[in-house]
Order: sequence, then structure tokens, then C-alpha cells
Amino acid sequence: MSFTDSELAYLASQHLGRLATRQPDGTLQVNPVGFRYNAETGTIDIGGYNMAASRKYRNLAENGQVAFVVDDIASLSPWRVRCVEVRGTGEAVGTGGDTGGGMDGAIIRIHPRRILSFGIDDAPDVAPHDMVPNKRDVG
Repeated sequence: MSFTDSELAYLASQHLGRLATRQPDGTLQVNPVGFRYNAETGTIDIGGYNMAASRKYRNLAENGQVAFVVDDIASLSPWRVRCVEVRGTGEAVGTGGDTGGGMDGAIIRIHPRRILSFGIDDAPDVAPHDMVPNKRDVG
């Protein structure tokens, strides 16, 4: 399994992430997106309104490079940031998503190659600057 139990619990508690894809001219595009962890495939699946026509979907279909981040601020005092970052290859899947409410069934499926997380497994009494990121290659 690529994700730790703590990372999966954190991802399940969040509703929004940021997806970065590379455009044909080499510049990056970042979009806020809804997502879900697909336990069957071990991937992050992203659907959306008219997904197959979106620039992010076309970017991915062209070059397959993606990065995805889910983060939040758990506390301001003490300062406590949590994050899961996934780098990997993306797959433009023509069907398999929710087809209600303007959804066309197309999804972006992220296959993790590298996962970085912090603030997920740390005890509450660990000082923010003492947190150690969990970085690992998984694929």
C-alpha cells in the first residue's frame, strides 16, 4: 500500500485538493479539485464537471505528469500545518466517474510514485520546526 493509515484517514477527512499539470507550452496549471482515494486501484481519482473537455484533463492526456496536494491548517496557536503531496503519473480515464449533475464520467486517476506528508503522524506536542516530513518513493 502506498499511503499510510494516517494519510488515508487525513485524505478521507478533506474535500478539496490542488492538482498541478503541465500545459503544452511547458507552463504549469494548478486547479482546486474534488477527489477520492480509490482503494481498489491505490490511486487518487479526480472527477468534475465536463472533465473530458477541461484543460487539466487534456494536459494530463498529453504528458501524464501530475502533482497533487491536500493541506490545511489544523491550528493557528500553536501553528500546525498538515499536508499530503503526491507526485506521479496521471491517467485520463474516459469513464468510471459519477455521471450525475453535469459529470461526464471522465476522471483523472493519479498513480503515486512519490508521497510526502507532514503534520499527519506528529504528536501534538512536537514543535512545528521539529516535525519531520515522511518522504518516500512508492512506485
